Amino acid sequence: MISMPERVTLVEVSPRDGLQGQSHILSVDQRVALISMLAGSGLTRIEAGSFVSPERIPPMRNTAEVIGRLPDKEGVRYSALTPNQRGLDQALAAGVKEIAIFTGASETFTRKNIGCSIDESLARFQPIAEQALAHGILIRGYLSCTMGCPYEGDIALDTVVGLTRDLYQLGCYEVSLGDTIGVGNPQRVQTLIAKLLQILPQEAIAVHFHDTYGQALANIYGALQCGVTVVDSSVAGLGGCPYARGASGNVATEDVLYMLNGLGIETGVDMETLLVANKLLCQNYGFPNHSRAALALQSRLKK
Repeated sequence: MISMPERVTLVEVSPRDGLQGQSHILSVDQRVALISMLAGSGLTRIEAGSFVSPERIPPMRNTAEVIGRLPDKEGVRYSALTPNQRGLDQALAAGVKEIAIFTGASETFTRKNIGCSIDESLARFQPIAEQALAHGILIRGYLSCTMGCPYEGDIALDTVVGLTRDLYQLGCYEVSLGDTIGVGNPQRVQTLIAKLLQILPQEAIAVHFHDTYGQALANIYGALQCGVTVVDSSVAGLGGCPYARGASGNVATEDVLYMLNGLGIETGVDMETLLVANKLLCQNYGFPNHSRAALALQSRLKK
């Protein structure tokens, strides 16, 4: 173990991972307003959308228009999920500077999620990664089910390590380790990261926890103790996995920020502005507020 990092980067995923599974679909104007406010809070990395079939994922319709209207703010990088060649073509046309590709550590989950095996998914992304790199586009990798699978149960850590390495060798500068159904615990998190640090640089590892069992903050703390400095989160805890009954979604950005502030770890993110974004998302747009820190702080402000 090493000492806690002095600074952590929060990757805000609510505009994509948070919104993509919602029945309530935001307009382009609403998505632009949300992302602009998030950028104004000091967040420097924001997942702005995905170039997927609008018939399959209606909330991500018009992502190119959304990205085209976002403020060109110094130090802020917007990314988009690109599942296939058509998605990459759209991302390049929209001027995206970073794309994300994804696979899973579970064969069953991967087949149900993207309709192919793990090996087939990596083969599909090979030419996409090559083209993106040739255009100077950054590539981020997502790996699902690193803590467990809704179909297969426990996933061997060596499998996770091997696939993380595969994504890195494919050209991903960073791989986000996803606890898709929120079953992880700090011990497994630290054991996994220790294994990964034997073959990958620390800066190539990010974490993405869902809070199904209330373990997300504990897992993030465990990852911080191992030197991880990049954490995915979602305003109001929006999003989550439909396969986990009772899942409460992604870990809330407000909750993570409150913990990091308490630890004296710098993020550059302003809580007050983040609470305004929370209010826009929950009170104005009608989404549920799963952030305990936001609810407590907003309650305090009303007094």
